[in-house]
Amino acid sequence: MNTITAEMTVGELVRERPGRSRIFEELGIDYCCGGKKPLSDACAKKGHNIEAVLEAIVEADLAGSVAVAEDYAEMPLDELADHIVATHHAFLVRELPRMQQMAAKVSKVHGDKDERLGELASVVNALADELASHMMKEERILFPVIRQLEQSDSLPTMPFGTIANPIRAMEAEHDTAGNALADMHRLTDAYTPPGWACNTYRALLDGLHELELDLHQHIHKENNILFPRALAVERSRR
Repeated sequence: MNTITAEMTVGELVRERPGRSRIFEELGIDYCCGGKKPLSDACAKKGHNIEAVLEAIVEADLAGSVAVAEDYAEMPLDELADHIVATHHAFLVRELPRMQQMAAKVSKVHGDKDERLGELASVVNALADELASHMMKEERILFPVIRQLEQSDSLPTMPFGTIANPIRAMEAEHDTAGNALADMHRLTDAYTPPGWACNTYRALLDGLHELELDLHQHIHKENNILFPRALAVERSRR
């Protein structure tokens, strides 16, 4: 087992053992958009004792409670891009319309009990629009070039000059999505239903929580694995 240090980035820790994401989810530490931050900085931001967090990670590893998931860091780039589309893009295509419909219904029926529900519906709609555009750009522009990088020994023709340019744009959009998730988390009191919540409201909160967890994994795989590896391949071909 590699030595874990406070200087390692949060994304690096999750890339090494994906199951560690559970620990960071519990601690509220961002390992996707914020995956480039050293663990020490991430802990300081959330007020966690770094030594206690390091100990918790080591204990979980030794106890085997953190399962070693499929090694996405070693997966060929084209296969990883296909996995992201088939798993995470498909999840969003399936779930976002359902979340939008439920958020609108809950806001209409219960908005008089909690005025934040209208804002929540607006955040969900904006996130759905943003992600639909984002996924289209990845599937039609960025991912095809990444597949060509994996499948050829030469650089593909890129109208945007370098793959770093669309990657930079996608990471900026990931930050926007991360802000939306933070808003959803705040507006729902961390997805906690009030006592008067109907079944639709409870289903909405459960679905939004699942959406947050999946999007964390989705962005982590892109920001901390797929994109850095694609950039490295491009540099090696120049």
